[in-house]
Amino acid sequence: MSSPERWVLHDTLDAHGKKVGPRLYLNETPIRFDGHLRVPILHPGSPLDYSLADAGDFPVVTEKVASTLAELAPGDVQFYTADVDTRPEPYFLVNVARMVRCIDEAASEEVRYGEPEDNLPDALGYYLSVYGMRIDSSKVGDARIFRPWGYPAALLVAEEVKDALERTGATGLKFTEVTGPSPISDEERAYKRRCRELLEPPPAARRAAWKSLGALDELAVAPGAICYEWPGHRQDWGIIHREAGRLLLVSEGLSDPFISRLEPSVGFGLELALETEPTELPLDAIEQSWPYILLERVSREVVAHEHVRERAKAGLLALEVAGTDMPATLVSSGGRVGVLLGQESRSLPRLFPTPFGDVRLVTVKALLPAELEYVSKQGAEGLDELARRFARTGEEHVSRARRRAVV
Repeated sequence: MSSPERWVLHDTLDAHGKKVGPRLYLNETPIRFDGHLRVPILHPGSPLDYSLADAGDFPVVTEKVASTLAELAPGDVQFYTADVDTRPEPYFLVNVARMVRCIDEAASEEVRYGEPEDNLPDALGYYLSVYGMRIDSSKVGDARIFRPWGYPAALLVAEEVKDALERTGATGLKFTEVTGPSPISDEERAYKRRCRELLEPPPAARRAAWKSLGALDELAVAPGAICYEWPGHRQDWGIIHREAGRLLLVSEGLSDPFISRLEPSVGFGLELALETEPTELPLDAIEQSWPYILLERVSREVVAHEHVRERAKAGLLALEVAGTDMPATLVSSGGRVGVLLGQESRSLPRLFPTPFGDVRLVTVKALLPAELEYVSKQGAEGLDELARRFARTGEEHVSRARRRAVV
């Protein structure tokens, strides 16, 4: 994430306000451009001598950085003058017009090639990712500033260029060594490779399952986190737009393999799903919405208690969680909110496949206080009856803060 003290630049625009894109900055030979360029500021903060525009793809530099690059590597770079919003001094966009086939795959921690299943045609034959990059310096020749062939996202400079830039005191620069022996041992490289082999397939399988249920929202941001209690240590969430206009919030990671065991598995064997109305789950404030808060609290119970997981996978289970920050209509007199786990749905699958086995999709339905009290008094029979009554409403698994109780 960006520090609030540092600015973040937006996409480069031409004189007509249209995004320029990579046609200027990813060329192995300089090209002529006489138009006017402008770079808006996406996130205000302290200006830097070296920044990246266009989602981190292209360098934007001040005059002292540009003059240093031009002096030391005149044949490797091309500059376009640009205005950065609110700044009076000139800035320059840099086209690194040199591409060198130099990545040492054997010495690098790991490389991944673009494959047809990645659905990224432009990545075929190129590297999709390079971890712990190492290059073969014997292949660099006289290049001083260049991009490695097959992985143009990386920008490499010779040691003398690095030293000269540091002497200017330019801000925003960060260098990582890419020559010499890899600091990663063979054992650590093998461990990380095995982790990726286990953790990369499940998300693709989940995404395929989510897309069969509606339109997966690629832009909505739910608060993912590193959580060591989750099997693969990653706690994520997805948003699916359903045909009925509702939103389905799903957990992502409860079915990851246990990274501590380094063996294929479906983790806890389930993922959670809560469907609600868009008014209940605003996409610009997911973290503050009650459906997210409720699902996150239920996930804590699932992670912490094996009997909760196993009962939820086997059938119906009523559960109570804290009612703090929840709608008053859902909170019991004791300050708790009840949920029904495992309500069968006519529009959601009970199981979905992954490379390591089937995963149970457990629905989470918020109960009204009267319904929670009914289940508490009637026990297992009351739970089954409540599920039948929900099924008769036609919205068996859907959660709403305002509705009529079925008891």
